[in-house]
Amino acid sequence: MPQDILTDLSNLDLNKAAVDIEDIRAVIPHRFEMEQLSGIVKFDPKNRIIVGYKNVSHNEFWVRGHIPGRPLMPGVVMLEAAAQLCTYYYKKTTHDDRFLGFGGIDKVKFRGKVVPGDKLILIAKNKELRSRRAIFDTQGVVDGKLVFEGVIIGMVV
Repeated sequence: MPQDILTDLSNLDLNKAAVDIEDIRAVIPHRFEMEQLSGIVKFDPKNRIIVGYKNVSHNEFWVRGHIPGRPLMPGVVMLEAAAQLCTYYYKKTTHDDRFLGFGGIDKVKFRGKVVPGDKLILIAKNKELRSRRAIFDTQGVVDGKLVFEGVIIGMVV
C-alpha cells in the first residue's frame, strides 16, 4: 500500500521556483544529460523537507531508446533526480562542499509512469544528517499521484 505524500502539495505553487536552475547549478555539479532538476519550490530545513521538480521533455537522453514509441522515464533516472534534490538539501544545510554520492537506496517502489511532458514533483524528507552521511525519505509525484518512493542514503565521497 502506498505511503501518504510526505508534504501537502496543495499549498505550494508548483509553477514558481523559489530556487531556479542557475542557483541549483551553483550547488549541484551535474550538467548536460545528467542534470535532473529544473527547480526547487520549497526548501524548509526547520521541517526537514525540500520539494523540487523535473520538467520531463521530449528531448531527454533516454526518450529515443527507452521503449521506442512509448518512452517511459527510467526508474534509475527518477532516483537520480531525487538524489540531486537530497544533495542540494545536504549542501545548503551543512555548508559542506564535498561531493555527496549514492551510499545506497532502500525500500524503493515504483507506482506509476513518468513520460515526456510530465512535471515530476520530487519530495525529500531528511531523516538523518551527519557530517559524512545523510538519509532521506523520497517520493515522486505526477498529477497528484505517487509514482515512486524510496529511501536514499547519501555518503560523502
